[in-house]
Amino acid sequence: MIETVITILEWVVPPILTGLGIATLEDYVKDFFKDWIKDVEGLAKKPFAKDAVRDALKDFRIFLEQELERSGLDKKQIQQYLQPLKQQFIEQPPVLQVLGSAFQGNCRVLDTAIFLDQSWQTLTLQHPVRRNLPTFTRIVPSNLFKDQPTPSLPHAFSWERVTEKYLASVKLIRQQNAELREFLDSQNIDSINQSLEAIAPIPVGFELEKYQEGLRQQYEYLDLANLHITGEQYERLTVKEIFIPQNARSCQEYLPKDYELPKEIQKLLRERGDIATEVRPEDLERYQQAYTQQQTRSVLEVIDDVNYPYLVILGDPGSGKSTLLKYLALQWAKLSPNQLSSQPIHLLIELRKYNRSRDEKECNNFLEFMERGSSWIGHLNKSILHEWLQAGRAVVMFDGLDEVFEVQKRNRIVDQIHNFTQTYPTVKVIVTSRVIGYQQQRLKNAEFHHFMLQDFELEQIKEFIQKWHDLTFTDRYKKAASLERLDKAISESRAILELAGNPLLLTMMAILNRNQELPRFRAKLYEEASKVLLHKWDFEVKEKLGHNKIDPYLIDEETKQSICGRIAYKMQSSGKGLAGNIISRDDLRQTITESLSGLMGAEATTCAKLIVDQLRERNFILCFLGGYNEDYFAFVHRTFLEYFCAWELVRQFEKQKTLDLDGLIEVYREHWPDESWHEVLRLLAGMLDAKFTSDILEYLIGEDGEAENFSNLFLAAQGVSEVKNRNDIAVIASQLRDRVKELTKYGNITGSKPLGYYQRVYQINRPAVAAVAATWKDDPETLPWLKQLAHSDDDGDVRIAAVQELAGGWKDDPELFELLCDVAINDPFDHRGKSRWRNPRQTALAAMIELYPDRPQTLEILRDRAQNESDEFSREFAQKELAKLERQ
Repeated sequence: MIETVITILEWVVPPILTGLGIATLEDYVKDFFKDWIKDVEGLAKKPFAKDAVRDALKDFRIFLEQELERSGLDKKQIQQYLQPLKQQFIEQPPVLQVLGSAFQGNCRVLDTAIFLDQSWQTLTLQHPVRRNLPTFTRIVPSNLFKDQPTPSLPHAFSWERVTEKYLASVKLIRQQNAELREFLDSQNIDSINQSLEAIAPIPVGFELEKYQEGLRQQYEYLDLANLHITGEQYERLTVKEIFIPQNARSCQEYLPKDYELPKEIQKLLRERGDIATEVRPEDLERYQQAYTQQQTRSVLEVIDDVNYPYLVILGDPGSGKSTLLKYLALQWAKLSPNQLSSQPIHLLIELRKYNRSRDEKECNNFLEFMERGSSWIGHLNKSILHEWLQAGRAVVMFDGLDEVFEVQKRNRIVDQIHNFTQTYPTVKVIVTSRVIGYQQQRLKNAEFHHFMLQDFELEQIKEFIQKWHDLTFTDRYKKAASLERLDKAISESRAILELAGNPLLLTMMAILNRNQELPRFRAKLYEEASKVLLHKWDFEVKEKLGHNKIDPYLIDEETKQSICGRIAYKMQSSGKGLAGNIISRDDLRQTITESLSGLMGAEATTCAKLIVDQLRERNFILCFLGGYNEDYFAFVHRTFLEYFCAWELVRQFEKQKTLDLDGLIEVYREHWPDESWHEVLRLLAGMLDAKFTSDILEYLIGEDGEAENFSNLFLAAQGVSEVKNRNDIAVIASQLRDRVKELTKYGNITGSKPLGYYQRVYQINRPAVAAVAATWKDDPETLPWLKQLAHSDDDGDVRIAAVQELAGGWKDDPELFELLCDVAINDPFDHRGKSRWRNPRQTALAAMIELYPDRPQTLEILRDRAQNESDEFSREFAQKELAKLERQ
C-alpha cells in the first residue's frame, strides 16, 4: 500500500516540484479548475478536490501506458516516455486546464485529443510536427516546454482512445466524490443563472407552453393501432407509464447487418461510401466478439453522456426507437413554466413528415418546418429558435431516417442533419433508424456515434409485464392469473423468451395472453403473432378497389398467410444464403398476383400493386429496404421469413399434397448443409406430426456430416427441441443424444496436428456441448456430465463451453460457485496453437463477476488473477474488472 502511494505521488508531484510538498498538489488543483471556478483558492485546500485531481491524473497515466503498450511497445520502451510525461508534459498549466475541464462535463473527445496531440508534438522538439491537424481553441506557446528532446509517439498511438477513457474515468470520479459533485454543481448553477439573466425571460411569440401541449396531445398515449386491439383498458396507456429504457451497445466500428446484405448490394453501397470497407473473413469473428462482449449501457445513460453530442440510435422494427424519443420529449413537456427557461428545449422531428412537407413546398429546412410546417406540433418562431440553437439550448431528435424511402431524398436529409450540427455545434442531436437499409458511413463521417438498441433482458421483461398488468387490469384476481400465466410462459419457453426481448412483440404477447394461454411452441406463437400483424393488410386495398369490385372478406386470414408463405419460400430459395431476406418490387408484386389470381381474376394485378404500395409505407411483417438499382423489400424480422417458409412447406405437404414424405426428406437432403435453412428446417420439424419428424431425424442421423462439421446432427438436435411430445420420438432422440456427446471428443489425436486442426475441432466440440445442454437440459445426466467436462476434459475449448453452459443454464446450482473458483485458478490452459482470446480461466472468472459480484471470494480471486495470471490477455482482463469492482 505504501509503495502504491509513493508511486502515485511520484506521478502527481514530479521530482522537480517535490520540495514544495502539499502545496504542489494544491497548485495542481488550481490549474485544473481555474478557468471556470470562482473560488479556486478555496477549492484547492479541500481534501476532496485533491483526491479527485490525484485520481484523475493517476488514471490518465494508466491510460497513456495502456495505449503505448497497445501500440506495440514493450515495458522498456514505454519507460522512455514516462520521464517527459512526468516532468515536462503533465505539469504544464494548459494541459492541466484541458484535463480539468473534463469535470465540467462538456468536453468533446476529438477536441481534447487534438489539443493533447499538438501539445506533445510541441514537446517533441527534435521531430517535425505532423500536419493537417485541426486547430484547437487553445494555442500552445512554442516555448512552452523545456529543451530536452522527447521521443515521438508510435504511429499506432491514439490520443482519442486515451481521451475517451479519461473522460469516462472523470465522469465516474465525479459521480463517486459526493463533496466535489455538490461543489461543482453549485458552480454550474451560478453559471446557468448568469446565462439565463442574459436571455430570460422567454421572448414573446416563442410559445413553448403551446409546443408542450402539442407534444402531450400527440404523443402522450401509447399508439397500439397497428396491433388491432380495442378496449378502454388500452386507451389511456401512457408512454411515460409503460416506458422501460433499453440497453445499448456501441456499433461505431462494426455494424453486423452490413454483412447480411447480398454481396452485390454490399459492393454497390461500398462504392457509394454508404458502408465501411469490407472486413476480411479472418477478422469477422474478432469484430463480432468485440461487439457482443462489450458491456451494455442504458440508452438513457448513453444519451446523457457528454462524450456523445451526436448520436444515431439503431434498432429493429418494434425495438422502441420512436417510443424512446417520445419519452424524452414528454419528459421536457411536463416542465413547469418557471423551469422552461433553464432547460434545453426538446425538438422532435418525424422525418417522414418533414420529407412530406418538403415535397409539398411548405419548407426548405428544419427551422422553416418548425415554424410553419403543417405537420409540425406547435409553431415556433424560427428567428428566436435560431438564437436558442446558437446558444446550445436544445436537444434535437430526428426520428425515422429509414422512413424516408427514396435514397436521394434520404441522403439529402443526412446532409441537412450534418449541416445542422455544423451550424449549431453545441446542440445535442439524436437520429433514429431501423438497422435494415441504414447506411452508416455518411453520419459516421459527420462525427455521429452509433449505438444499437438491445433486446430486453429478463429483468426488463418482467418489469414491463408487471407495469402492463397493473395498468390494464382492474380485477386483481384476473390480473394475478394473467401475470402468472405470462411469467411462466416466458420462464419455461426459450422461444417465447427470445421473442419477448422485442418491445413490440412483448406487447403483442401481453395482449394475446389476456384471454388465452400463450402457445408454448414457437411455430404456434409465430402464427398467433402474424395474425395480429397481418390484420390491417387489406383495409386500404379494399377502400381503393371499392367494395363493389371485391368481396370485403376475400383477402382473409388464410389468404394473407398464403401470400407470406409464397413470398418467404421464394426469398429463402433465392440462393443468397444468409442474405436471402430480400426481394425486388417486381418479384414481390408477381408473387402476390399469383397468390390472388384464383380469387380475383383480372383485379389481382391491381390489388397486388396496392398491397406493395401499402407495405412500402408502413407495416410490421414486410418492410421497404430502399432503392439501389430498383426497389427491394424484406421481412421485418427474419423470424417471420423462416416461419412463413416452413408454413408454406407444411401447406404443400398437408393441404396441396404436392410434397410427400420422400419430398420432405429431399428438402432436408438439399438444404441441411446450408446454415441459412436450419431455422426453417427446425421449425418444420415441430410443425409436422411426430411420426414424420422421427423419419426425418433418422435420415439426418444417418448422413455423413463430417465434411460439414456435423451440422446434420446439430440440426437434428434442434429439431428434437421443437417436438411437442418427446415420448413420441424417445428412441431416436436417445440415439441422437449419444452421437452428439461423442462429438465433444472429436479430434483427440496424438502427434503433429494438421493445418487448421484446432479451428476445426473448435467448430465441432463446442457446438456439441451447447447442443446437449440446450436440447437435453432436463435430462438428469446432463448436469453432472457438464461438470465433469468443465473440470477435466482434455480440450480447453470444451472446458470453456461447459463453463458457459453451466453459468447460463444452471445459475441456481449450489455447487456452481465452487466449480467456477476452481476453474478460474487451476485450469491448465495453454494457448499454444490456439486462439489467445479463448481461455477457460478467464471464462470462469467472467462468470463469477457476472453471477456473484458481491461475494468476498470473487474479489479475492480477481485480485489474485490480476497479479498472478500467467496469460497476458486474461491478466489484463482481471485488472480491468478489478478496477471496476473496487470503484463500486
